[in-house]
Amino acid sequence: MDIVEAIRLRKSIRKFKPEPIPKEVLSKILEIAIRAPSAMNTQPWEFTVITGKVLENVKTVNIEKLRSGAPIHLEHPSGGWPFESIYRNRQVELGMQLFELMDIPRDDMQKRADWIERGFRYFDAPAAIIIMTDRVLNEGGPMFDIGTIAQNICLVALKYSLGTCIEDQGIMYPEVLREYAGISESKRIVMSIAIGYPDWEFPANRLESTRDRVEYITTWRGFDSIIGSE
Repeated sequence: MDIVEAIRLRKSIRKFKPEPIPKEVLSKILEIAIRAPSAMNTQPWEFTVITGKVLENVKTVNIEKLRSGAPIHLEHPSGGWPFESIYRNRQVELGMQLFELMDIPRDDMQKRADWIERGFRYFDAPAAIIIMTDRVLNEGGPMFDIGTIAQNICLVALKYSLGTCIEDQGIMYPEVLREYAGISESKRIVMSIAIGYPDWEFPANRLESTRDRVEYITTWRGFDSIIGSE
C-alpha cells in the first residue's frame, strides 16, 4: 500500500474485533510514526499504550463516571463549533450519517446514550494509544506536532491491517488514566487513538465521510503568469 492509497483508505473505525494486537506490532507502528515532523525537531510527544486489564479498568470507570454525570475535563485546548457555521454543519451531517447507519432515531435517547458511551470505552478496541506532552510546554504549542504524529500512527496502522479512531472521549476523565495507567501529573494528556482489527460487519464502519472540493477551499495566486498554467 503506497502513501496515497493509505491516505484515501484511512477512516475512523468505531467497532473493533476483540483480537489482541501483539506488542511488537504496536512498537513498530510507533517507531515509524515518530518520523513525524515537529517544530525545530522538538518531538513534544510521549505515549502510554494500554491493553488488557488496564484498558478494561479505564473503560469501566469511564462509563461509571459518565453515567453518574461526572463533569468531563480535557487537559488540552478545546473549543466548540459556532452554530450557523460550515463547521457545525459538517459535524451535524456526520452525526446524521452515523445515526442512519446505526438505526438510531432522533428521539431515542437510550440509543443515543449507548452510542456516546462507545467513545468512552474506546469503541471496544483491544488497545489504545494515549498521546501526551510535557507540562513544561504551553498548552497550544505542541498541538500541531501532536496532529502530525497522530496522522502517522493511523496511516502506518493500515500496513498491519489495523484500524484506528482518533478520539478525545477516552481522555475526558484524565484522572482515570492517571490512576489505572500510571500517567504522571507532569504530563498533559492530549489525545487517544483506539486501535485494533476493524469489525467490518459493524454498520458505522461502512461510513465514507465527505470532503469539500479543493477549489472551494483553496485560493491560487500568481499562476496565471507562469507559462503553461491553465
